[in-house]
This record gives sequence, structure tokens and C-alpha cells, in this order.
Amino acid sequence: MKPLNERKIRGNFDATRLLFVMEGLLVGLLAGGAVSLFRLFIESSLHFWQYLYRMVPTHLWLIAVFILINGILALIIGIFVRSEPNIMGSGIPQVEGQLAGDIKMNWWQILWRKWITGVLGIGSGLFLGREGPSIQLGAAIGQGVSERINSNESSRRIFIACGSAAGLSAAFNAPIAGTLFVLEEVYHNFSPLVWMTSLAGAIGADFISSNFFGLVPVLQLHYQASFPLYLYGHLILLGMVLGVLGFVYQKVLLFMPRAYAAVAPKLPRHFHGIIPMLLVIPIGIFLPQTLGGGNQLILDVNNLPSVVWILFSLFALRFIFSMLSYGSGLPGGIFLPILTLGALIGVVYGTLMAQLGLMPKIYIMNCVIFAMAGYFAGIGKAPFTAIILITEMVGNLGHLMPLAVTSIVAYIIVDVLGGRPIYESLLARLNLGKKLNQLSGKNDRLEFPVFAGSQLEKKLIRDIHWPNNVLLIGIRRGEREVIPHGDTLIRSGDTLILLTDRNERSKVKRTLHEMNTLGM
Repeated sequence: MKPLNERKIRGNFDATRLLFVMEGLLVGLLAGGAVSLFRLFIESSLHFWQYLYRMVPTHLWLIAVFILINGILALIIGIFVRSEPNIMGSGIPQVEGQLAGDIKMNWWQILWRKWITGVLGIGSGLFLGREGPSIQLGAAIGQGVSERINSNESSRRIFIACGSAAGLSAAFNAPIAGTLFVLEEVYHNFSPLVWMTSLAGAIGADFISSNFFGLVPVLQLHYQASFPLYLYGHLILLGMVLGVLGFVYQKVLLFMPRAYAAVAPKLPRHFHGIIPMLLVIPIGIFLPQTLGGGNQLILDVNNLPSVVWILFSLFALRFIFSMLSYGSGLPGGIFLPILTLGALIGVVYGTLMAQLGLMPKIYIMNCVIFAMAGYFAGIGKAPFTAIILITEMVGNLGHLMPLAVTSIVAYIIVDVLGGRPIYESLLARLNLGKKLNQLSGKNDRLEFPVFAGSQLEKKLIRDIHWPNNVLLIGIRRGEREVIPHGDTLIRSGDTLILLTDRNERSKVKRTLHEMNTLGM
């Protein structure tokens, strides 16, 4: 593939954008086919498992079969994950890491392993979503296409972003949201070349998935009336509730790997999936309709009993088992489970307000729609994506203003509480694990104070050239300890808590001392 400044067709016409759009469309068509088949196999598998679970009351011997099969599936998935750890989880943090240059992956190994393990895990009824894996599948195809046409590093990142947009578009039939999610949350770049290529890929993928599943919106929810202006105070209160619960979601999700390590210290990380694979069996027997990412549950939310404690219990079940499912490291996403939890928060809130006489009952379904966007906006800290995604998935433009109000309130609450974008946090944890593995195993802790006027003062962590074999794991600031990330500003008086190889401690300390006194 020619460099960007050489892609010309006759005279002064620059063919760069046209060629990128055409190649992006190719990525989208290929990703749309792979993700559509992925989605189709998951849905077929989930319906089959639900059918089997409903047979248990008359065939109790099936319980032993479930235990055996789910145990075998967990072992198979664990073996795949052990051979390729980058297929763990949703795959979105890994894609972000690729685009940032932190992670290198073999696209073909990711593609087929993620596809198989995703179908086995999500299709068996775990509370995992298909959208994260779909994004990683699309990114892998984008990377594969870029390598086939011998593109440079810059073009490779564009095609990975394009494939990511195509994957989300095919997963939800939402091309605009797919493009916006990549620009807002994954690529963090709104350059024309990136968004044009990504949009072309998303459109191509949506065309393929629409031929598989039709033109009906993924979440075609019916409501009786538009939300009136005099009830907008409820949107602020609902957004606050969503923000608080979104912050709780972030904290619990990030804690889950440590919880698994504490509960099963002798069980290898790649085999943690056996725990949710066995725990899902009683849920399937007693509540088969709740299995999976939650798409059908959202569509049936209007048929749920109008009893607040029952609705809240269903939310608690979805919350706890979503954490167990994703925290195990099984290949699967949190996108759709977050939307499902948001829908349940919305129906709990709407039902409670209606029963208290504070809101007409006809607006409960509106609250469901708004809460899905608000919950995702708070957790993912991607409000534009949340607004457009729900608009496309529901198939109605009449909710833009209330969606925006709910989403921005939830976003602000999470921000005030100190929450970070969940996928950025997951990537930071992923990079932390990789950096720890790179150290020799003879690790030593080093605490280093920051002096006023030093080179370190008033600098972002991302802008500092740290010594090799050093990992900043914390910052003590007064009586509290700050968890560092790229945008953390170092202040004088801070104490940096670092991890380094014991053999390099003296050298690292001298280097930091020079950095700490240079500006004085």
C-alpha cells in the first residue's frame, strides 16, 4: 500500500480518502459476515440451552449432564485462553491497547479463538454480551486486511479502528453508534480519515447484518407517549441514581479478579470460568428466561411483574452474576449486560414513582429507555455513544433530549465520585499485569518524594520519561493514596510508590533523584 502522500490518481486529485473508504467498506463487509455468524450461533445456542433447562423438571438426570458439559466447556475455553490470553474478557481494552501501541497481537489467532470461545461461553447462558467480542473480531479482521495490503503503521491503526466500528455495528445494527464509539472511546481521534473509514466499515457491516437479521431495531421498545417537560426533574434524579450505581459497578468489576484469586487461589486464572459455568446451572433451571446478555429480557421488560422488590431482586441477580461472569475472565462483553442493568434500574424507578403517585404509569417504559443510556454513559463515560446507540437500537428519534439529560447527569455523578472510563481502567489493569510479568520476580518497592520545583512537579504521568523496569503503582497524597493513570498530575509533596527490579533499585533511585532535582 502506498504512503498517504503518494496515493494520487491523475493530476492533482488525491485518492487517499476514496481508497481508504473503499478498503474500509471491504473490512466492514468481512467483519459483518464474521460477526453476524457469531451473533447467529450465540442466539441459536442460547435458545437450545433454554429449551434444555425447561426440560429439567421432568428429566432431573439432565442436571448431571449440565454439570458435565459446562465443566468440559470451561476447560476448553480455559485451554484456549491459556494459549492466547488476549482473548480474555470483552476485547475492547485489548483493542485500545493495540491502537495505543501497548499491545501486539496475531490477528488470526485472536479471530478464530475469540469466535469459538465467545460462542461456547455466551451461548451457554452466561451473563455476557456479544458486542465486546464483536469489536475485537472486527478489529482483528481490520488488522488482517491491513497486513494483506501491506499498509504502514498509521494505516494499520485506522483499519483496526474501522474493524472495531464494523464489529459493533454488526452486533447491534447501529452503524452511527459503532463509528462514534470507536472515535469517542477506543481511538480517541476525530480526524476525517479515521471517521470516514470507520463509517464506511460500519455501513458495510450493517448491510450484512441486516440481511441476516432484518431491518427491525434490535431493541424495538414500544412506549405510549413522549416524556413531558414538567417531569424532567425525574430525569435528574434518575441520572443521579444511575451515576451512583454506575460508580459501584466500576468498583466491583475492577475488584473481581482479586476476589477470584482470594476465593480460588490454587485455580489458574484461565480456568476461573469453571465457577460461573457451574453457577449458571441453577439460574437456568429456575429462571431460564434471564440467561444470556439480556437482549430478550429488555424486550420483555414491559411484561415483568409490577412489584418493586421482585424487580429489584432481578436487578441484583443480573448485577451479581454479571460480575461473576465477566470477572472470571471468560471471553465476553459487558456492553449489553450494562444496558440490561440500566433497563432494570429504569423499570424499578418508574414503577416506584408510579406507585407513589409521582409519575403516570405510562412513562415507565420511557424511564427504561433513558436509564439504559444513562447507565452506559456513566460507566463507559461515553455519553454521545450512549445517546446515539439507544436511539438507533430503539429506532426512535423522539428521545434525544431526555436521553441527553439523563446521560450527562449520570456522567457528572460518576466523574465527581472519581470514576474513570471502564474500558480505560480495564486496559490500565491489563497493562499493569503485563508490566509485572516483565519484571524479574525479585521486585522491590521504592517510595520517592516529589520536591517543589523539580522536573516531576506539575507534569502528567504520561509526559514523564520513566526509567526502564519501573512501574508506578500509587501516589500518596496527604492522608490518601491516589491510583495513578496517564492523566494524573504530579504535585510537590506527593510520594511516588514504585515497583522495580531489586537489582535495578540503586540505578532507578539515582535516575529519579536527577529528575527530582533538575529543576531546582
